[in-house]
Amino acid sequence: MLEIKKYGAIDIGSNAVRLLVANVIIEKGKEPKFKKSALIRVPIRLGADAFVNGKISEENTIRMIDAMEAFKLLIKIHGVERYKACATSAMREAENGQDVAKKILKKTGIKIDIINGKEEARIISSTDLKELIQSDKSYLYVDVGGGSTEFTVFTEGKIVNSKSFKMGTVRLLNNTKSENKVKFKSVEKWIKENTKDFKSISLIGSGGNINKLFKMSGRTEGNPISYIYLNAQYQFLKKMSYQDRITELSLNPDRADVIVPATKIYLSAMKWSGARKIFVPKIGLSDGIIKSLHYNKL
Repeated sequence: MLEIKKYGAIDIGSNAVRLLVANVIIEKGKEPKFKKSALIRVPIRLGADAFVNGKISEENTIRMIDAMEAFKLLIKIHGVERYKACATSAMREAENGQDVAKKILKKTGIKIDIINGKEEARIISSTDLKELIQSDKSYLYVDVGGGSTEFTVFTEGKIVNSKSFKMGTVRLLNNTKSENKVKFKSVEKWIKENTKDFKSISLIGSGGNINKLFKMSGRTEGNPISYIYLNAQYQFLKKMSYQDRITELSLNPDRADVIVPATKIYLSAMKWSGARKIFVPKIGLSDGIIKSLHYNKL
């Protein structure tokens, strides 16, 4: 007998807000299949508020309320039976983050859970990530967001260590060069300490920027990007102006600036861990929310 359930996940990040609607296909005696039905992305850059001014602006609060109202209607239209909204670093660092969440709940009826870095990493790791990991190999999982980056080391199919750093793309754009240098140094130290015992390691990358880079590479799903290719792409993107990235590469305005610091993070992680390739499975927080809802872990 076939059963199809429909779930929704709202991911409130530092660079954008997303709604993922997914079907969970259940057949007796088989593992459930998770299939994306719709993905809507709204470029509300909360990190530009939180990391510079320490609070979410009134303008972005109104945009958030409008976005949640729209998401609520889409959830209804799609016939979603359960959904969850989670906010990450921008909302948790903004001094009025909780107040904004309360205002959104009052206006829209959508309850937002502001989660910490460890909870974010836990939800992401509940995705199909483990199915991609070969039991006899080692991996460094890197999830780059607007406000933070999560690093997780896997070996023999098990998590060895994980850490969340306040080093996201929006934050890097708004910090001074000296501040960013300190951030990169602390990440370099952690990666080297936690990967030094592995002769061979590969990266697994997640986040909107690495997905875009993978699409731009023209590679088919399952084939990794090499360090040489990513380095060449980084040099190419860095030399281009913001305007040219929009007009020549057809990048969205809110992607055209953050893609450069994001590429630097992935490239640096590869260099410091000794990885020569990065796999891009197109998974993230919203996928983890869907899976956690299905297994009643949220």
